Amino acid sequence: MVTVALGVELAGKRHQFAVALHAAPVLTLLAVIALQVLALLARSEAWFICVGAAGGTVARRLLFRAAGVGYLASILNGSLGLAARLTCLRRLAPDTTPRVPALLAAEVPIIAVEVALAAVFSFTLIATLGLPWWVPLIFIAAMAGAALALKRISERRQLGLWAGLAVMRRGPGRMIAFVLLAVCAQIARNWIVLNAIGVHVSIFGAIALLIAMFTVGQLPIGPTVGAAAAVLILGSHGVAATAAAGVLLTATGTVGTLCYAGWSIADRMVSGSRRAEPDRRAEPDLAVIPTLP
Repeated sequence: MVTVALGVELAGKRHQFAVALHAAPVLTLLAVIALQVLALLARSEAWFICVGAAGGTVARRLLFRAAGVGYLASILNGSLGLAARLTCLRRLAPDTTPRVPALLAAEVPIIAVEVALAAVFSFTLIATLGLPWWVPLIFIAAMAGAALALKRISERRQLGLWAGLAVMRRGPGRMIAFVLLAVCAQIARNWIVLNAIGVHVSIFGAIALLIAMFTVGQLPIGPTVGAAAAVLILGSHGVAATAAAGVLLTATGTVGTLCYAGWSIADRMVSGSRRAEPDRRAEPDLAVIPTLP
């Protein structure tokens, strides 16, 4: 339905839409793709920290490889991506990773930080969505209470499923820093693309778009989520231009994810071929072994 509605809205603005799509320089798009890869790397490092706090000793390279496969699946569906990521990690390192319940719980601190950041900057939605000024205060208070509850649970329950929350009691500073890096990279992506095609917004506008994309992305909308969120938040700047920005953000995000996933798959293939090669250094050279008379 969202795709159809956007198509109807843009039916008479095809020329403006096409012009906006071609307005961003190639170098700008490459920089935006690089920022997407940076965001995925930062989030993978945050996941590595959470898994390590939960008792995992898996190598960073293996975990990043599993993350790449999961991000590839998340192009189709976020829940599918999470399942693929956890399944791949358990298959790659079954002896050095926590069990699936703890791995699932290890996602909670990262998501909590992302939602908390969205709550802190929800004031950017007041003007665009006409929200009452006190709504962001409710969001912030709710997330502060949730963070405190997670910390107390992690202190009182430390086994099984609850092991995944261990990072909350062992110092979440590094995890929060990498989540912040990932979020800042996404904000920079939004700001660069919007300004490159002529939608001149402030950093706060880019943050509002990111919050909208995060929220709308939880709905089964499909690949039009970027365009829908952009039109919802920034439609006053022109439906054609903002829809084009959303399409470019989705496209460059997909390319960046494919680059990360491509490295993951290639690295696994190379590692597998190396293990398949016989270690000839350990084999005796029969040609130089003297024979007994």
